[in-house]
Amino acid sequence: MSSISAIKIGTHNGHFHCDEIFACFLLKTLPRYADAEIIRSRDPKVLAECDTVVDVGGIFNAEQKRFDHHQKTFTETFNSLQPDKPWTIRLSSAGLIYVHFGREIIIELLKKENIEDGAKDHLTDILFEKLYETFVLEIDAIDNGVDIGENMKYKIHTNLSTRVGYFNPAWNDPNPLEKEDTGFKQAMEMIGREFLDKFHYYIHQWWPARALLEKAITKRFETDPSGSIIALECSSPWRDHLFDIEKEQKETLGDTIKYVIYADASKSWRIQAVPLSNKSFENRLSLPKQWQGLRDDELSAKANIPGCIFIHASGFIGGNATYDGALAMARRSLELANTDSLSSKRKSDD
Repeated sequence: MSSISAIKIGTHNGHFHCDEIFACFLLKTLPRYADAEIIRSRDPKVLAECDTVVDVGGIFNAEQKRFDHHQKTFTETFNSLQPDKPWTIRLSSAGLIYVHFGREIIIELLKKENIEDGAKDHLTDILFEKLYETFVLEIDAIDNGVDIGENMKYKIHTNLSTRVGYFNPAWNDPNPLEKEDTGFKQAMEMIGREFLDKFHYYIHQWWPARALLEKAITKRFETDPSGSIIALECSSPWRDHLFDIEKEQKETLGDTIKYVIYADASKSWRIQAVPLSNKSFENRLSLPKQWQGLRDDELSAKANIPGCIFIHASGFIGGNATYDGALAMARRSLELANTDSLSSKRKSDD
């Protein structure tokens, strides 16, 4: 094995793609690979001298640090390698490196952040999944030719994989070999910036919202005796956190929370129905049908609550000028739902 100072990462030469670019970046975030030289070749003898090889060589063997996915026998997914994870799209070299080194990479990145030690383990687990789902999965899917859906009406031409491709030399470039290595490095810098931007978003914007939500959940019975309404001081990315917390506190919390109220940028208040899932457009309990699509004085009169601003036509969100007004709308929505439920039960009993 090479000495630490002479560690080499091998990948193929020629036209490069997003997956091996990102795989190389991920490895170089780790201290033992930070000064590694990237060797771009398809020569088996040259690759045999490399400590770690990605996206070339026809071998996947984590113990031997060989991470190719092009061989016909390769069928691995995140789920097949880690059965507790849900993703079943075939891995590219980016996904292979992330599955095997991702936790270690996140731990290393978190060392530079002002995060309490007690929260780091939990945060590592969450970010390991979140960064795969929102960043790496797309690279795996595109590299393996997996369409985003059926009967697509348009294609996305600005995704990360496409933009990496632009760094390759043009087909009619008179000196393509000179620009190939430069383009590879430029592409790796770009994808590295975007990955770190995503990481820092989760650390500095997304994660702090969890503490606010946990506080609101703890005080939910003070907000309303039902425990079905929580109040936040401001708009924040609460949805992901709510479903995570509910999963963690399944025995005591379940899915009892139906509405979230919070102050918006204009200092008025919003009431939002909790969806059935993080990706669902259906709600646990939509705002009342008789309010949906109404605004201002008409809505205030219909609800018999002052200060109403609007209710979306689909019933997933509404607004009021004050906290008390938004809370009254949430409480009244619960009452109307209970009344409708009792009425339906009586009819079925009759």
